[in-house]
Amino acid sequence: METTRAHGGRLRSPRGERDGFTNGSGPVVQIAGRGVGEEQPVFVIAEVGINHNGSLELCEKLIEGAAYAGADAVKFQKRTPELCVPLEQWNVMRDTPWGRMSYIDYKRKIEFGQAEFEQIDRVCRRLGIAWFASCWDLPSIELIERFSPPCYKAASASLTDHELLGGMKSTGRPLIISTGMSSLDEIDAAVTAIGDAQLLIAHSTSTYPCPVEELNLRVIPRLKLAYPRCPIGYSGHETGLAPTWAAVALGATFIERHITLDRAMWGTDHAASVELPGFERLVAQIRDVERAVGDGVKRVYDSELPIRAKLRRVPSATAG
Repeated sequence: METTRAHGGRLRSPRGERDGFTNGSGPVVQIAGRGVGEEQPVFVIAEVGINHNGSLELCEKLIEGAAYAGADAVKFQKRTPELCVPLEQWNVMRDTPWGRMSYIDYKRKIEFGQAEFEQIDRVCRRLGIAWFASCWDLPSIELIERFSPPCYKAASASLTDHELLGGMKSTGRPLIISTGMSSLDEIDAAVTAIGDAQLLIAHSTSTYPCPVEELNLRVIPRLKLAYPRCPIGYSGHETGLAPTWAAVALGATFIERHITLDRAMWGTDHAASVELPGFERLVAQIRDVERAVGDGVKRVYDSELPIRAKLRRVPSATAG
């Protein structure tokens, strides 16, 4: 199936296609022993990120909740504060749960190091759930690589950092890129820079929390047309659950949502996260949605035959 591009990288669907929807088999990438892609169960990622607020105890509760809910993986974020915090922000004072401190000290406070990730690895192995991280700098890749993660994730903020994307891709592991706050040209440039082998692309809008009118979920089937060799998914930052189910219905092959114990907790991402009871419901109904979507082949089901025999008054001309 061919796809053409208009000026500026925007997609035009070939004649006869409707809004970018397609049927049939497509790309599959292996992550943690699971196929992620077309005609595979939706791969559900619970994004812990930095919602642990620097607490291993809180982190373990989030991992346990994600595993109980049926998530396929949990994801964290890893930064080297000295590399990721702009120098002019280092000494900006900030009120935190630990008192008033400089921004660089706050970022150091909430950042996990090797010892904490060793504990995370032990907990995830015990619970039988995969884990990986979004790395924001090259030394962070080096640290996370020690744990042989099943894949890496590049945050939307890193989409134009081709050196960083290449660093994660050079490990030989699958890479998920998020596309929030990005144009199609920027997505194209990233894919061109690192190649589309073992690459997964997540549609996203980088507003926390995101208003529903800016989710633009129809981008999901458009990305499928644009990048036919890449599984396409959805990384959501909305407050509700229904848009994520809609993303599955529109063809998202993997889903990522932030999780929290309490959306009112202190921290930048909690308000755009799903509390654990809601996340359990989210996963359960993702499974319902993926079963309900089906394969797109119109058929008469055996369960319909008694109803048809009872209620249809005029036999079909094509019957027999």
